[in-house]
Amino acid sequence: MKFLNKEANQNELEELEVWLQDKSNNSVFDRFVRTEYLTALYMGEYNITKAKESIGQKLRKSERRKKMLIYKKLSVAASILLIMGLSFLYLKDQRITATTDNVNQIVIGSNKAVLTLENGNQVALGKGKSYETGNVKSNGEELVYNAQVKEADANEKLLFNQLTVPKGGQFFVQLSDGTQVWLNSDSKLRYPTKFIKGETREIELVYGEAYLKVSPSTLHNGATFHVKTKGQEVGVLGTEFNIKAYSDDPKIETTLVEGKIKVETKGAKRVLRPNQQSRIGSDANQIEVVEVDAAEAVSWIKGLFTFNEESLGEMMKVLSRWYDVDVVFESVEHQDFAFTGVLEKTKSFVDILELIAATSEGEIAFEIEGKTIIIK
Repeated sequence: MKFLNKEANQNELEELEVWLQDKSNNSVFDRFVRTEYLTALYMGEYNITKAKESIGQKLRKSERRKKMLIYKKLSVAASILLIMGLSFLYLKDQRITATTDNVNQIVIGSNKAVLTLENGNQVALGKGKSYETGNVKSNGEELVYNAQVKEADANEKLLFNQLTVPKGGQFFVQLSDGTQVWLNSDSKLRYPTKFIKGETREIELVYGEAYLKVSPSTLHNGATFHVKTKGQEVGVLGTEFNIKAYSDDPKIETTLVEGKIKVETKGAKRVLRPNQQSRIGSDANQIEVVEVDAAEAVSWIKGLFTFNEESLGEMMKVLSRWYDVDVVFESVEHQDFAFTGVLEKTKSFVDILELIAATSEGEIAFEIEGKTIIIK
């Protein structure tokens, strides 16, 4: 970290140089260049003191852990970082086979969604498409419910809308209570057009991933806010958190950024603090809580993919949703390759494949057939 901040003295630079002569340390060094510096730069929350404290802990942890890893690490060499611009150098690689037509079929994701009204009517939302009716309007970039609309009385029937974001999309919605929700690709949210005064505000993440900034209960007569998803319920008073609960993934991950939340299933209950993540697998009676860097978990709303020793299999799940492609592995072993890096969502899919291929030391190749990516 002192190296990155230009604070290292001559002795420390010499120690770093000696340490990097051991090639096994290069992946550790490269990993923290990206995850501790680049992510913080993009997120705009770089705390030097905190980073210095955490990097030592993480380096020691990685030193212990790397002996246990049985798969090869895919690490971007420090030399391909353009330090002045702090961006990645994307290399053209012959291990990607594709025709121009195939490449052109794969487009970068954008703001788009389908709004399903209470009566079943559907409205396509996206760039250049304005929509307004009742207490809701959209400029094509976001969907906003009028916060000035009077809350429903206890005996009033609630009307529910659904917002579905397809693969290759993302969208923002502001609910009638002022709660802000960012929906990631391949996600669906069900919510009332307005809430009942003084009663629990409840919405459902049917599937997918959502980042929520909840309007405080103090502004709503003490009414708490609950999010239901796949057998899990999250209760909050006013906070920011992320829920990842895709239909093709058996686990649910809930990450707290700010405030306090309670994660509950039929058989377990846990309270999270900031920078903690709850993980629920097939056994709903078990809720695992781990310490994480919340900024990494929510970097997607800032236009970034952040991977920290992520398996290529899991990584391609994330990328396939944003670029709306199918992925086929010819070798199961390739799914276990690990990758660490911070990538911009505005980059073309081919650019990202070139980076992965360039760092795999010739062990991974890609073939693009239509919108199917074959990993060899």
